[in-house]
Amino acid sequence: MSRTLFASLVALAGATAVQAANPVVILETSKGDIKIELYEDKSPITVKNFLQYVEDKHYEGLTFHRVMDNFMIQGGGFDVDQKQRKTRDAIKNESGNGIPNNRGYIAMARTDELDTATSQFYINVVDNPDLDKGKYCAFGKVVDGMDTVDKIRKVETGAKGKFRKDCPLDDVVIKKARRVDK
Repeated sequence: MSRTLFASLVALAGATAVQAANPVVILETSKGDIKIELYEDKSPITVKNFLQYVEDKHYEGLTFHRVMDNFMIQGGGFDVDQKQRKTRDAIKNESGNGIPNNRGYIAMARTDELDTATSQFYINVVDNPDLDKGKYCAFGKVVDGMDTVDKIRKVETGAKGKFRKDCPLDDVVIKKARRVDK
């Protein structure tokens, strides 16, 4: 094989690898940063939805409003005054995509109805296999910052404002959400 052909194949392989890379988002929080890789190939609707909220700066100034030490941390819906931010329409649930609700995986929060996820998400702090059975769509994984997730899961919680329990008594704020893979 000629050097030119070899160099061309290496360059083509590199370009393909860059194009195939998964989207990556960093959540800058008041407790530290959380870097999340999103699995667009397994959850295209969910990832597109999440990235649009990131691009729109929707998450900036919102809190992790529900923290359960042996379950998950949830955010993306309420500001420090517990006012819910307006969202776009709900999306189709892509659960059953093979991505588990295990420790460190991010998934969409929703109401009791299946196709009701909008902007709220949660990060599993333990393995939650019961959430996988066609219920909750995991769509990515924390690749750096589980120490931050663990700091958040350990904050003191209780009743605060309209939240009857599991609310951080001191706000845990998402300062910025940004895509870093582009």
